Amino acid sequence: MSMIAPLKKVTDMGFDALRDAYKTGQLTPESLMNDIRSRAVQYDSYNIWIHLLSEAEQATWLNDLKNKDLDTHPLWGIPFAIKDNIDLAGIPTTAACPEFAYTPTDTAQVVQQLIDAGAIPVGKTNLDQFATGINGTRSPYGPGHNAFDFDYVSGGSSAGSSTAVALGLVSFSLGTDTAGSGRIPAGFNNLIGVKPSIGLLSATGMLPACRSLDCMTIFAFNSDDANTALAAAEGYDMRDGYSRPNPFDNQTRHYGLRQGELTVGIIPPPQLKFYGDKNYEQAYSDTLAKLSNAGFQFKEIDFAPFNEVAQLLYEGPWVSERYIATQPLIDDNPEAIFPAVREIIAPGGKPPATALFKAQYRINDLKQICLAQLATVDCILTPTAGTHFTIADMLEEPIKRNSELGYYTNFMNLLDFAAIAVPGAMTKTGMPFGITLFGPTFSDRMLLSIANRVQRAIPLKKGALDLPATPTNNTPVGQPKVIDVMVCGAHLTGQPLNWQLTERGATLKTQTTTAASYRMYALAGGPPYRPGLILDTEQGQAIEVEIWSVPSEHFGSFVAGIPAPLGIGKVQLADGSSVSGFICEPYAIADATDISHFGGWRSYLASLS
Repeated sequence: MSMIAPLKKVTDMGFDALRDAYKTGQLTPESLMNDIRSRAVQYDSYNIWIHLLSEAEQATWLNDLKNKDLDTHPLWGIPFAIKDNIDLAGIPTTAACPEFAYTPTDTAQVVQQLIDAGAIPVGKTNLDQFATGINGTRSPYGPGHNAFDFDYVSGGSSAGSSTAVALGLVSFSLGTDTAGSGRIPAGFNNLIGVKPSIGLLSATGMLPACRSLDCMTIFAFNSDDANTALAAAEGYDMRDGYSRPNPFDNQTRHYGLRQGELTVGIIPPPQLKFYGDKNYEQAYSDTLAKLSNAGFQFKEIDFAPFNEVAQLLYEGPWVSERYIATQPLIDDNPEAIFPAVREIIAPGGKPPATALFKAQYRINDLKQICLAQLATVDCILTPTAGTHFTIADMLEEPIKRNSELGYYTNFMNLLDFAAIAVPGAMTKTGMPFGITLFGPTFSDRMLLSIANRVQRAIPLKKGALDLPATPTNNTPVGQPKVIDVMVCGAHLTGQPLNWQLTERGATLKTQTTTAASYRMYALAGGPPYRPGLILDTEQGQAIEVEIWSVPSEHFGSFVAGIPAPLGIGKVQLADGSSVSGFICEPYAIADATDISHFGGWRSYLASLS
């Protein structure tokens, strides 16, 4: 193992640590940036930067901090790196191809939002040329070296962005992801890698690799920092044809420590691939054992449909998007393109439109199978990669080994899934091993919350630094998928309006009674006939009820259909807990019959017959 040891006296680059240092006067943004430039020189051989910003180039943003309140700007003075296929006004964007370089006049939307929140750009980072590859060796600026072992790949295409965080040169960084470029480098460098739902982050100002599949990504030390950066970066942008508004239950307020039982999908042993890497295989087993001890429940899923989708990314017509992204260079000056990248992109001008439609038909068929499996678990967990290659091994067989690295990642964007790469148990040789959690579109905050729990079960360091990375946010969050509703009359099982629950996918959770403080009345009107439940703490009694779990996205339409004098309010149950349930306006009982002594609606109906 050969490497440059991380410097012993390194500032804690975690968000909370930096903010505390700024507040107490131990640091200023200017002194931190000078320190970063000094330390960056000592890691020059890692090929992290294509353009490291000078003090003069940073001056405008540092001066702007004087007009920003630290308490109201969540990224005040936080340094970050930008993958060099994302625009920063006035600084060349190269995509790791000097012949392709241009100098943008506008800053990418996401970068601008981060700057507006107080973050300070440190520089543009190295990448697999045109973001084509997930290993980090395909750049004329040199291969990206791993933060833990200089001889190993950093992972790509976001090579420099990951290593910059792992070595403490920035607090977080931006990458991009089409096939795994925001996850593989995280796994190889002991970091969180957020691959958000496509459209959650604006792509305006990001050079596309496959425009219909690309998304910007975030590398950070832990889920807390990743969530803070994501909150500042996200937002609908009508200039981006793939941008989508973020739904309520995926917004930042729903991030925290996910408590209770979790059921996580895992790949059955015959479908796992570690390519002979016993260290990674053991690290995966160790990771599952630690999570099992922390309360995770595992359920095997069939990985075959996911893998079939993955094969379409490079073997199918989507390589044509990479061809489009590199025109006219690929047509007029193909020799300017890195050889391994050119070998992948060059055939992209040939696939007919019929191939694209056939591939899309197959993906949609497979997606139904994949979503059905996801519906049975909270998320699915895979290794982020099955092995970790040295730079020499990768250069020996660049296409084959890059494909092997993508076994667990290539399907993700084709299926429009969200994913979070999370550090797992270290290998026996002290190298990082990572897992990836994934779920359907806009499950980003749920996945970050589960990542929070993973990092508590497997406490590790910040990248390659001797500093703890365990998240501090322990705000409990529950499952946002369903809302429990108490029903006591026409919506009970077997009653005439029960279909209004079942057609919305609601399921019966339990049969119980209210606390002994309610009265029930048979209301006028019908059919269907309905009871009214009234709180009466002095003469009330327990009433038979059912609790139904209603999918949260259908709760509003269910409530909207409830006629007066009924409504939804909080009802106390026999065990002392409270739940949303049917209540009645007091005016309605003036001409109603008190049926409380029957103890429930069913008993009352039985008495009528």
